[in-house]
This record gives sequence, C-alpha cells and structure tokens, in this order.
Amino acid sequence: MKRALKVLEFDKIIEQLQRHASSSLGAEKIEALRPSTDLAEVNRWQAETDEGAKVIRLKGNVPLGGIHDIRPSLKRSKIGGHLNAAELLDIAETIRGGRRLQKFIDNMVEDEIELPLLHDFVIQLAPAGELEQAVRRCIDEYGEILDTASETLNGIRRKIRSNEAKVREKLEQITRSGNAKKMLSDAVVTIRNDRYVIPVKQEYRGSFGGMVHDQSASGATLFIEPASVVEINNKLHEAKGQEAREIEKILAALTAQVAEQADALLHNVKVLQEVEFIFAKAHYARDLKASRPTINTDRELSLKEARHPLIPKNEVVPINAELGGDYSSLIITGPNTGGKTVTLKTIGLLSMMAQAGLQIPAQDGSHAALFQTIFADIGDEQSIEQNLSTFSSHMTNIIDILKHVDDNSLVLFDELGAGTDPQEGAALAIAILDHVYNIGARVVATTHYSELKAYAYDRDGILNASVEFDVETLRPTYRLLLGVPGRSNAFDISKRLGMNHELIQAAREQVSSDTNKVDNMIASLEKNQRQAEKDRHEAENILRETEQLRADLEKKIGALANERDRVLKDAERKAKEAVAAAKVQAEEIIEELRESQKREGKVKEHEFIDARKRLEGAEPQLTNVKPSSRSKRRKTYDFRPGDEVKVESFDQKGHIVEKLEEGEYLVQLGILKMNVKEDDLHPVKPAKQEPVHTVVSVKGSGGHVKTELDLRGKRYEEAMAEVEKYLDDALLAGYHQVSIIHGKGTGALRKGVSKLLKTHSHVKGTRMGTQGEGGSGVTVVQLK
Repeated sequence: MKRALKVLEFDKIIEQLQRHASSSLGAEKIEALRPSTDLAEVNRWQAETDEGAKVIRLKGNVPLGGIHDIRPSLKRSKIGGHLNAAELLDIAETIRGGRRLQKFIDNMVEDEIELPLLHDFVIQLAPAGELEQAVRRCIDEYGEILDTASETLNGIRRKIRSNEAKVREKLEQITRSGNAKKMLSDAVVTIRNDRYVIPVKQEYRGSFGGMVHDQSASGATLFIEPASVVEINNKLHEAKGQEAREIEKILAALTAQVAEQADALLHNVKVLQEVEFIFAKAHYARDLKASRPTINTDRELSLKEARHPLIPKNEVVPINAELGGDYSSLIITGPNTGGKTVTLKTIGLLSMMAQAGLQIPAQDGSHAALFQTIFADIGDEQSIEQNLSTFSSHMTNIIDILKHVDDNSLVLFDELGAGTDPQEGAALAIAILDHVYNIGARVVATTHYSELKAYAYDRDGILNASVEFDVETLRPTYRLLLGVPGRSNAFDISKRLGMNHELIQAAREQVSSDTNKVDNMIASLEKNQRQAEKDRHEAENILRETEQLRADLEKKIGALANERDRVLKDAERKAKEAVAAAKVQAEEIIEELRESQKREGKVKEHEFIDARKRLEGAEPQLTNVKPSSRSKRRKTYDFRPGDEVKVESFDQKGHIVEKLEEGEYLVQLGILKMNVKEDDLHPVKPAKQEPVHTVVSVKGSGGHVKTELDLRGKRYEEAMAEVEKYLDDALLAGYHQVSIIHGKGTGALRKGVSKLLKTHSHVKGTRMGTQGEGGSGVTVVQLK
C-alpha cells in the first residue's frame, strides 16, 4: 500500500491535517497516521473522531492550549539531570492544560452529552496539582525565579539590590560632579564584565584609579571601575554568585519532584497526544464538511456526493460511486481531461481516509470497504534512467500488482493498456481485467478503448460508467454516470467548431453502422440517465421537505403535549390549593357555628343562612368543568310572583316576591328575602292568584326592605326615627311580621322600642323573640 499512498497523495492529506494540530505532540501523531486493516481499530478511530466532531459542533472549540512535549525533560529528570526554569514551567503548564481539558470533558458528560471514549481518555490523567503549585511558587510566567522561591534567595536578592543601589549612587555622584564631566565620554553608568563602570576619555584614565574593564572600538573611551566602588562591586559580585547557587539548588529540588512523578506524567503526555490528535481530525472533518462513513468487510463501497479533498471546494464536482454487491469492477470511459483520473483518485483516497479513522467529504450514509491492500497504477511514470517507455513503465507496475493482489484488494488502473497499438492494448487490458476479476479483487479502471465498453456488457459483475461531456460548451461536466459507457464526441465537437458539414458526413460514412447504433444508444442512455438523476434529485428534495415537515409537526405536537401537561399540572395544583383553602374556611365556619350553639344553645336561623352563604363562597371555583347534572336536568320555568319554590342550595322552601334582572329572582325564605339565581330554584306548586294580596316590593336607596331592623350601636333618638321609617317601609312592602334587633345591653333601646310600638297605629301586637330568634335582644312585631 506504500506506493498507493504516494500515488493517491495521502501525504497531502497528512499536511492538511497537521494544520489543525495544537502542539508538536499532535503533529507527531498525525505524521505517523496510516490506514489500518483491522476493523475494530478503524471503527474505534472513527468513533473517536465522531466524538471530537460532536464536541466541536456543540462547543465550537476545545481548551488545548498550554500543552507541550515535555517527554525529553521528564526522561532527563529520571536519570538525574537538572531541568532549567523554562522546562519546569512547560511541565507546570502541561499539567494545568491536562486538568483544564479533563474538567471541560467532565462538564459535558455531567450535562448528559455522551462522550464515552473521550471520557475514558481524560479520566486516565494523573493529578499533579502539588507539583504544578510548587513550580508556580518558584517560577513566574516568564520563566524567571521568584524572590519567594526560598527565604535564602529572598535575603540574597535584598543584599544584591542594596549593593546595586550603593554602587550606582557613588558612580552617579562622580558623573554629576563638575570636574568629571569633561573627563567622561558620557555622563552614564553602565556594566562591563558584570561590574558597574563609567566611560572615561583615554587621556583621563589615571584620574579615577581603579580597573579598566573594556574600551570602545576607537580606543578613545575606556570603561573604568573607579577604586571607590571596587569593594562594593566585589560584594555585589559575591552576592550574585550566591544567588546563582541558590537558584540551582531550587531548580534541583523541583527537578527531584518531577522525577518522582515522571512515569505518571509521561502517561499524561501520551493521553493528551491522543486527545489532541482526535480533535485535530475533528477540526479537519469540519473544514471538509465531512461525515462518518460506515465501514464494512463485505468489500462494498458506496460514496454519495463524494468530493476530492485536495480540489478547492468551489471547483470540485461531487460524484456518486458504487462498487461491490452485484458489481466487483467499474470501467470508466470518456474523453481526456474529463475527470476519469480524479474519479479514480477520489475512490482510492477516500477509502484510505476512512481506514485511517478520518471522516470523508461525502454525504451521510456513505459506505467504505475495509481493504487489506490498495494498489494504484495512475499517471505517466516513464523512467528516463531506466530507459522505459510509458507503456513499459505501466506494465512494470501492473506486473508487480498482479503478483500481490488478492480478494481483499482494491485495484485502480488509469488508462489501462494505453501507450501501445490500440487493438493489442485493448486485448491486453481485457486479459488483465479478467485475471483480477477472477481473483475476486475490486477494480476501478479508466480507458479510451471502445472494446472495453462491450466487455462490461458481456460479463456479469462489471459495470460501465462514464464522465459526462457537454457538447454545447465543449467542456466536461466531471459528473460520473453509472451504467452508461462513454461515447465518442469527435463529430459533434468538430461540428460545433465549424467544420464543413460534407466532411463530417463523409467521416460518418467511414464508421460502421454498428458503431453508429452504439453511439446513438449511448446518447439515449445518457439522456435517460440525466433525466433519472433530475427526477431523483427532485424526489430527494420532496422527501427532505416532507421529513422536515414531519419533524416540525412532531416538534409542535410534543410542545403542545408538554404545554397540556404543564397546564393540567398547574390546574391540579391550583385546584388542590383552592380545595385546601376551602376546607380551612369551612372548618372555621363550622367552629363558629359550634361556638354559637354552645353559647346560645341553638343556632339562629339568620346565622345558619349566613354560614351557608359563606360556605357557598368558600367553594373553589374551577374553570372548564362540565355542567352539573342538576343544570343539565334544569328546564326553563317562567316563575311568577307568589309561586312556591325550593332553593336547592339551602334546601329551603319559599315563594317568589318578584323577578329582578334576567335569570334572578327576589325570594322570601321565612323572615328573610334574598336574591337567588334561576338555576338554584325548583318549582313546588303555583301560589293562588289573589289580586287583593299582590306583593309589592319597594326599593329605596339601600335596596329591598329587609324583614329585620338592627338598631345595635345606634343612639336612642336615631334608633327611634329608624323604627318609625322602617315600620312604614315594611307596611308598604306587604310584610305581616318583622323583627327589631335592639340587643340586651342596658335595656334603654328595648324600652324605647316597646313604648313606640304600643302607640303605633299599624302595630297589631308584639312579643319577645324566642331562643332561636335572639331571645330578649329581639322584639317580634305583628303588623296590621
């Protein structure tokens, strides 16, 4: 397969893939990538790439920064070598990068995103947080040793800064003095041989004493360390030596910590390399708009809208290619520069990519076969050194292929039999194809020979194909037509180019009638193929639209179902809350009635009615409930004043006083009058119609006249006036009996009411209320 990798330009796929590597680790892994012949391994590689593509699709990117190839440093630490600050910093950054990547994948898994293979990788990363923190405490992000790396280093550096300040101060005093300015080339303090010096003119070298450390290129300036600062410079130099030794000691201690964990860190690097490689493949798949192919061992290949990955996206023409099943060989015919070789390379290269765990630039649903070997004889490989012609070069390669081909091979022949006499070349090509076919290998071959068109028709398992040519534009379309052989377009092209009609006709007469019939048949097949392709595309578009509509409908139905469930749950919750509140209120009302019964011995009628009303008000009002059976049975009844009725909600009988607004009546229940809805009334029997006793209802500013008057809490004079007015209103309303509530209290109101009633002309008689009517706190009045 090595030669096929070169011929099919798999190395260029590697180059493109390496552009997506995040570090030298990933680039190294990519460089070693080759197609596998193990089905389990290929499927695992494809699954890994697919998981990586899922992560990129959902998150857009992956935190792979800060990962370095630290293997040489780790190995050197194991054998006792010392690591420098930059190497230790790379190790710390790699530990941090692995921790960040692990957290990233763990968070996705916690969000219920299935990444079993990636998760299996990152859980192998050994924690090394203490080592990372130790390095960070000692080395800053620029690779410099921090003062805080050790107390000793901190003290040494304080000494260094102190001596540097002293020597600078002395030298600056010299440069600022008036006498020194004329002796100095420049009034600056500089460093030579790691000691502080000043630039002195050559003629004044003896004016400062001390040591000369350097001179300018012209020799006019000498860099002198004055005698006054030699001692301080010596101390500074000694402190810097101490600093270097302390730094070496710190780095040695850190290196020892690295050595202790070197094996675990080496495994971490291996895991990080694998993960980086997976995401490089995933990024490459996104760039190619590639998809995961299904891999099979049945040697069946089906590529849908496949594109050659090395041709620019705006230029490549997708092809559909099938091999295996009913056809083990594909014979492609057509004109030069029509795309036959590109088709051949696309089939071979995409097969290699699939076996290397890479997604292929083709539509979903494509299938790739697992071949043990792929052979390719493509292009003009004439060797000048070996003095071989084009034909000889091809034959040398083909002979080598025939020695090694077996039934698990894919063989690609470009222009099989070309470069020699057409008749002999065609015969040789047929013999080679028969031989490979009988072995059981899968074959894709391109050719010019018309004899091979008939060869494909005469043998089972061999399929003709061609690359389409547009006679109108005189250009190939690069589309592959399966089942249709290529035909000669020489006459049509000559006609389009303006050749004389008589010459073309004369040429046609030289061609046998059988050849013309074949060309006409091929032309008809091409036309039918194009129409079938058009119809297929239309059908696919309709299918996609239908599936999209179905998906949209399913989504809407699901949303409606979710909304329905939410509404029902909300309604159930509100109903429970309403019922609970009603129960609480009902318990309060019952408790009040019990207290009243204990206090008075009997529940008063008006208290009972009031309690019933409050219970009715406490009943939870639920919407969208079905009508009750009572309302279903209820028939419309035209109630009239005087009709005896039963108020079903109170289970009490009374009679109609008058009709109020639509669907509501004023009903007399014992001594009470109340407004009742028509739905709550049930007829008992009609009252006798006696015009003399027609009931009249008088409405005042306060509404209908009640059958009782409550005077409690009112002043004496106000109460007497109210009694006078109330008796007049009761008479006009047609009442024969009313109740005046004056309470017990001091008895003043009761005596006043009693006195007034005795003298009133329309009062027939009075009595104190019974126990159920309020006792001595109520006076019952009989009216004339």
